[in-house]
Amino acid sequence: MTTSKRLAAAQLANSVGDGAFIVTSALFFTRVVGLSTAQVGVGLTIAWLVGFLTGVPLGHLADRYGPRAVAILLALTTSLSVGSFLVVRSFPLFVVAAIAYASSQTGLTAARQALLAGLVSPAERTRIRATLQATANGGLAVGATLGGVALKFDTTTAYLTVFAIDAVSFLVAAALIHRVPPVAAVKVRVEGEPRLAVLRDRPYAVLALLNAVMLMFMPLLSLVAPLWIVERTNAPGWVVASLLVINTLGVTAFQVRIARSVTNLKTATRSVRIAGVAMLAACAVFALSAIGAPPAATAVVLAAAAALLTFGEMKLASGAWEISFGLAPADQQGQYQGFFGTGPAIARMLGPVLLTTLVLGWGPIGWIVVGALFLGTSCATGPAVRWAARTRPASKAVRPSSVEEYAA
Repeated sequence: MTTSKRLAAAQLANSVGDGAFIVTSALFFTRVVGLSTAQVGVGLTIAWLVGFLTGVPLGHLADRYGPRAVAILLALTTSLSVGSFLVVRSFPLFVVAAIAYASSQTGLTAARQALLAGLVSPAERTRIRATLQATANGGLAVGATLGGVALKFDTTTAYLTVFAIDAVSFLVAAALIHRVPPVAAVKVRVEGEPRLAVLRDRPYAVLALLNAVMLMFMPLLSLVAPLWIVERTNAPGWVVASLLVINTLGVTAFQVRIARSVTNLKTATRSVRIAGVAMLAACAVFALSAIGAPPAATAVVLAAAAALLTFGEMKLASGAWEISFGLAPADQQGQYQGFFGTGPAIARMLGPVLLTTLVLGWGPIGWIVVGALFLGTSCATGPAVRWAARTRPASKAVRPSSVEEYAA
């Protein structure tokens, strides 16, 4: 089995567990653990805030001790944290377990990205990353199916079984990561260079922030759209699940193909800009779903909106991967990927409140405002990339040719 296939197998293993976790976690924490919905919300917000803060230090550990070793360790701690949910029955312990889970997941993402950067040539990184993303979506679909079975039975045993599967999936991922070649650790630090250099890299910080804003699309299909469909449209209830199916199947089938057009920083910024246009179009179509058309027609409109949003997601991911790799120093990929990878944590913390307030509070106008936010952010990415490229020392860049192209 090739290195890329082993990485994909590891991604598939834990994404199955993640899919089951996403579908069942809310009911598990309220019905099995015995928490109120408010406690679950507060606990997870705290957890992802800590996860956001630990991303860079854990990424730095991947640079210092080798990304493979750190990725294995964090896969094991993720398994342990998920396993602890099986026995915790109080809010304080839930918060501790959730913090361990969020921190491990954030750090694992950074370590995996650094491992990929060390094992794969620069020209192949975005393509391989797209393959991993497509594999992950397939795993999420399988996991969501398992979670759906648990929801159907709606028993403590069913929920416990799903969480046990999730914990085991990360053990399997750790074993598969152990079988890929190691990447040499960075033992020597340049004199005078700060230990966490990424925290002083202002252009890269701006790009990470812009990416985090774009990633606020994440709660749209899982949280905002379902509430919108129930409260503001006459679409049948099954449409909610169909939108997630469109998203999952779309990414699984087309992410690799879409990523082929991204080969350098210039094409990456173009890809992000197209993503902003697609997301604005998706939000406009979501707004149209409230005009009171027949249920079948409304369902078609919502499906079209989901397809546009999925296309935007794939274009954004392709561009963001190239930008995050291409502007990070070769010997600091761990901490740089850890910093760039805090975007999902920020989106999980701020996205639900912001988007539900705008969309459910303002109606169709709210959708247009959200779409305009995505478009404006995507257009700001190009100048930010050019700024970052001009500040990259050629000797420190991962791919000097890409940097020089924009620095000129």
